[in-house]
Amino acid sequence: MSTVLVVEDESAIAELIAINLRHAGHDVVLASSAEQAQHAIGGALPDLVLLDWMLPGESGLQLARRWRADARTRALPIIMLTARAQEADKVAGLDAGADDYLAKPFSPKELLARMRAVLRRKAPDALDEAVRLGPLQLDPAAHRLLHEGEAGARELRLGPTEFRLLHFFMTHPQRVHTRAQLLDRVWGDHVFIEERTVDVHIKRLREGLALAGCARMIETVRGVGYRMVEAGDEGTVDGAGEGG
Repeated sequence: MSTVLVVEDESAIAELIAINLRHAGHDVVLASSAEQAQHAIGGALPDLVLLDWMLPGESGLQLARRWRADARTRALPIIMLTARAQEADKVAGLDAGADDYLAKPFSPKELLARMRAVLRRKAPDALDEAVRLGPLQLDPAAHRLLHEGEAGARELRLGPTEFRLLHFFMTHPQRVHTRAQLLDRVWGDHVFIEERTVDVHIKRLREGLALAGCARMIETVRGVGYRMVEAGDEGTVDGAGEGG
């Protein structure tokens, strides 16, 4: 299940897209302007953005350029939606940073297929590549976690579940994940265990990271779930040490 931000100022089109996405199992956030989209992005990063070219005020093209220039949103998957189907327009959209370009009108099946393709290309947790966040570097192929400190690199030991959990957090930073989402993405939707089990493994993960002073990189967002931030980041959280 992915969270998709739909930035579209025509309400009928936005609702039609939202209905099809929800039917396919996605969570949907709607924004009708660049300002609303920026506000939504500021709260939690979605897994993908469907971005209309023509928006009131700042255009989708300008918004895409701004996101690509920001380190936090640089890797955000973006599919541009527009009635402008000329080759020059498509090139402009891709040059602005869009991962794909879909001309209106389009079928829901084509949209979902394009989304799957972009998400596959953008999903680092589907690969064996090492990932770095702040002072932490995780190598899934070698099952190794390193902390880069003033005295050099130090290996941290985690249990297998905590390692998978950290890998997911590091490949999806800044986003708030519910316990149900973590169970689905880390344990798998075929596993039937209590959601509070997540809290136990979060506690163990923090204990492992505490040896390198990184426990606070895993934040509790009260009433919602958990997210991971770079060391030193300050987010809107309530009780980073609660809930496990």
